[in-house]
Amino acid sequence: MPVAESHDVDILFLLIPLSAVLVLLIIAVFGWAVHRGQFEDLEREGERILLADPGSVDDDQVKSNLPLQQSRNSET
Repeated sequence: MPVAESHDVDILFLLIPLSAVLVLLIIAVFGWAVHRGQFEDLEREGERILLADPGSVDDDQVKSNLPLQQSRNSET
């Protein structure tokens, strides 16, 4: 049984450096995002979705909603 225990410890020599490299990579990506201004104005995008005028849709959305709007108008 002592042979199996030595293999359990050996894997730590691989996992500890790999986890340290992963942490450094995550910190680097986060630092890059902060430096590029990804977290500058978080509220604006949420407000843009809520306050966007419904008239600004793509042409394909207008065409696909047209029969639905006509059927709603005929019901009233």
